[in-house]
Amino acid sequence: MTGTEPCFLTAAQAAEAIKTGRLTSEALIRSCLERIEARDPVVKAWLHVDRAHAIAQAREIDKRPSMGPLHGLPFGVKDIMDTADLPTTYNSPAWQGHRPTRDAACVGIVRQAGAVILGKTDTVEFAFNSRRAASTNPYNAAHTPGGSSSGSGAAVGDFQVPFAFGTQTAGSHIRPASFNGIYALKPSWGTVSREGVHMISAILDTVGWYGRSVEDLVLAAQAFRLEGTGAIAVPDVKGLRIGSCETPFWAQAEDGAKQAMAAAVERLRKAGAVVEEIVLPAHFGDLAEAHTMIMYGEGRVALHDEYLRHGDKLHPELRLTVENGRGVTPKRLVEAFDLSDICRKEFDAIAAGYDAVLAPASTGEAPKGLQNVGNWIFNGLWTLLHTPCVAIPAILGGLGLPVGVQLVGPRLSDARLLGIAQALQSVIDTGAEERTRLLSAA
Repeated sequence: MTGTEPCFLTAAQAAEAIKTGRLTSEALIRSCLERIEARDPVVKAWLHVDRAHAIAQAREIDKRPSMGPLHGLPFGVKDIMDTADLPTTYNSPAWQGHRPTRDAACVGIVRQAGAVILGKTDTVEFAFNSRRAASTNPYNAAHTPGGSSSGSGAAVGDFQVPFAFGTQTAGSHIRPASFNGIYALKPSWGTVSREGVHMISAILDTVGWYGRSVEDLVLAAQAFRLEGTGAIAVPDVKGLRIGSCETPFWAQAEDGAKQAMAAAVERLRKAGAVVEEIVLPAHFGDLAEAHTMIMYGEGRVALHDEYLRHGDKLHPELRLTVENGRGVTPKRLVEAFDLSDICRKEFDAIAAGYDAVLAPASTGEAPKGLQNVGNWIFNGLWTLLHTPCVAIPAILGGLGLPVGVQLVGPRLSDARLLGIAQALQSVIDTGAEERTRLLSAA
């Protein structure tokens, strides 16, 4: 491919082209399907694509006046989300052939906003540290695209679809964005319905989406009516106060993360932003253990029914979780709940002193092999703190693989954070053309 085909457009660019009559939804869908046919034998992002059904949806939408901000745009759906017209297997041997009778709420919302559901993307089984997706990294098939939102991250990164859903319990959404060179919004906890999405943790699970620009993320945020996203203010970069936060876990950063953070800080300062180092209070270092206790404590509950009905088909890690192989106790859970409550209030107060907080989005470049989907250490604390996060690509590392950073804000500051991210994306992300060149030639 040349990189000029419709599938290489960002969602925002495609939306404008459809609005002005320069592109039809059907032409966009067909371009994405051609890309999938050409590339997915290697990338393996999809568990199910119904070509005829996708084209039929697009033709019908092309006949209608605008249905909303996502009118005519293709969307990939992580296969832990129910879809009424496509199988939902959770990538589990126990659920092959399963056909829900209705859409998950998030799927229904984007349909009502005009999106075309292109297919179901591969995922780690139940999106929880178990059977891996078959998906590969678009930049090097010997490396992981991350997980658990493996197929969604790979599909958007490889220009197979402009939008896809991900979810995050630890680092399952933002980390694949870093590995695949794409943008992502993990909204504030509780702002997007999880009805019809397979749950692991009520306190942690968050539905988000991938795109290839911040403007893409805003379009989907408008469909979900996130507070304030109807009219986002995009400030001038000069004078913005950015807090650079390496987090208490910086010792686990690899060269890629160190280089991405250093590059982002340097570019921001050159553009006139004021960047100051943030050192979080010492007890924030205990959030990783608190997150683990809550994730496995609530995971035991979420998977109990699967264990009783399909125990012999479940991955050993899932069985171990239900059998409490992680040593969760009531005392440790209560301590985790209490610490997270304290730290949420403290971080909100810290972040309020800045326009945004800059943090690493992954420990480095994507690991080699498909079994290691990456370390969530730079993501889990923000998941537990319920903050909004926007992933932005930053560099290509020493292996030629993308590494991103993330912007973080106080709870429920999603619209403001998206505005800051729009202002900063062209400063931090200087490699969009190079990523298109590399993958259009793949």
